[in-house]
Amino acid sequence: MPDAPTPPDLARLRIRRDTPSTAAPRRRVWPFVLLAVAVVAVAAVALRPRTTEVAVGSVSVSAAGGGGGSISANGYVVARTKASVSAKIAGRLVSLGVREGSQVRSGQIIARIESSIYVAALNAAKADAQRADVERVQARRDFDRATTLAAQDVLSRAELDATQTRADAAAAAVATARAQVELARANLENTNVRAPFDGTVLRKDAEVGEIVAPSAAGGGLTRTAIVTMADLRTLEVEVDVNEAYIAQIRNGQDAGVTLDAYPDTSFRARVRQIVPTADRQKATVQVKVSILDRDPRILPEMGAKVVFLREAPKDAAAARPQVLVPSAAVARDGASTRVWIVQDAKLVRRDVVLGRERGDQFEVREGLDGAESVVLNPPATLKDGQRVRVRATAG
Repeated sequence: MPDAPTPPDLARLRIRRDTPSTAAPRRRVWPFVLLAVAVVAVAAVALRPRTTEVAVGSVSVSAAGGGGGSISANGYVVARTKASVSAKIAGRLVSLGVREGSQVRSGQIIARIESSIYVAALNAAKADAQRADVERVQARRDFDRATTLAAQDVLSRAELDATQTRADAAAAAVATARAQVELARANLENTNVRAPFDGTVLRKDAEVGEIVAPSAAGGGLTRTAIVTMADLRTLEVEVDVNEAYIAQIRNGQDAGVTLDAYPDTSFRARVRQIVPTADRQKATVQVKVSILDRDPRILPEMGAKVVFLREAPKDAAAARPQVLVPSAAVARDGASTRVWIVQDAKLVRRDVVLGRERGDQFEVREGLDGAESVVLNPPATLKDGQRVRVRATAG
């Protein structure tokens, strides 16, 4: 009879509490990792350079004396010498040797019109002129022979006059044929489109393969202008000045020009012309101001502000230019007075010494040179070197 199975020894079964569990600590690590990531993210946001949005105004310069601030007006940069260049004859554009920004000289060929017909017309005119010249030579010989025979009483006077008439007609035919040659040559030359003056190509108005025509003959799908060019040495600003202030502006008066694209830079300028008529709708008079500084950043059609400088007084001590700053840009801290200027999208603190108040502006005796951009109504939290973004202001 087989042995009975040995029953399990239940006394040996026990829970070992001295062996640590590894699962629980692993689960407890994740909250600490997430907390550390959150701390790093918050620190990164806190330490990231902040960009503050500010409104700015302009510092202006005026000549001393006379009372009141400088007269300013807004307008646009234009080129006094500008042209839309078109062909003198109609035809297909077969060559265009310039592009936007190309510098061209007066008389330089910038485009060509298809010329095969005009070449053939010139060759035909030359052949007609050559034939007319041969006929003229023969008619002259006939006249010389008739003159000899008439002297010998062999030829009548009437026949002599007839040969002279034929010789004169042949000479006239030669002149006509030569004129036709010059006309054909001029037509062929008109297939070359030349620059009317030294300048810069601003825009291409036609492409190779298109039909172009003189401005007076243009219509439908026909192009009239091939390129638009201007002499950038003749750049000026056209502004509309309120007629109430036009008496304070004269030809030759010094001025300063600030471009909307470069508000931190001022260019020297001078009044070239006061247009002798007013705009009754706007109650303004147009003034043209030549830009004296040559700078490649100045481009036609840019927005610009012109500040007309007042006459310098005869007293040399009083002739020092006066710098004017908007009152809203001035910040006071106890005995110190300062303004914040914007340079390269960063704030720079400037301590200033103010003079007398002029309406909504202060004279600045020390601290500013003029044409700076200053922060209007600066918050007390601004710091030197802080990055800022200029906010557009109404008006």
